[in-house]
Amino acid sequence: MHGLILAGGEGTRLAADGVGGSKATVTVAGRPQLLRLVEMLGALGCESITCMLRDASTVAIPSFDDIAIGASGCRPVVRVVPCHTPSSLHTLVDGLAAVPRGNVFCTMVDTVMRTRDWRAVFDGATQAIADGADAVLAVTPYVDDERPLWVHRDAVGVVHTIGELPSDPPCVTGGVYAFGSRARAEAARARRQGASRMRGFLAQMVADGYRVSTVEVPRIVDVDRRHDLDIANAWLGTENE
Repeated sequence: MHGLILAGGEGTRLAADGVGGSKATVTVAGRPQLLRLVEMLGALGCESITCMLRDASTVAIPSFDDIAIGASGCRPVVRVVPCHTPSSLHTLVDGLAAVPRGNVFCTMVDTVMRTRDWRAVFDGATQAIADGADAVLAVTPYVDDERPLWVHRDAVGVVHTIGELPSDPPCVTGGVYAFGSRARAEAARARRQGASRMRGFLAQMVADGYRVSTVEVPRIVDVDRRHDLDIANAWLGTENE
């Protein structure tokens, strides 16, 4: 499994709240967020980690020199790829093109989870892809988003619709995905056909009959605004309690 971090957004909502820097460099639980994610993907066992970073030449990129040897027994190769893409799907497709062949474990740069939940999602996604899923979504019943992407699934967690209609019980995407080879090809095709957003691509995959599975965790925080950052810092501060 290869790791992919999408940090192609401008972070305008954080900036509007007076938070300086980019989402990649904002401090969460005492660590720059990009560094936290690289360390996490390395610890989970990703063979390589590709970071799609908006305007990388102007961002203070954390040092990855001390990334520990992960579960694979090897220290992952970390690569930063500058991007200036117009949408989340464009960033994903360019990122997938930069990642070596194989399955991909992908996260948005503003995603915050507890360590045990990262492990649950990674292990569950790895197993689901091995069992024939084309893609896997991390989902949560925790809803704190202006425009949540709702997931409707069956009893074994396979998605049958994704969209704006709330699900009961609540289930929304959390910015972490795994993609097999068919999903990688489908993302590129979707962009060629004019799709521009991740949510549209994911919904179309389901509608077209691709097998999309889920791994549920109790809570995922997307750091879009200052109050999200405050929540994430307070929450992770109690992780070992």
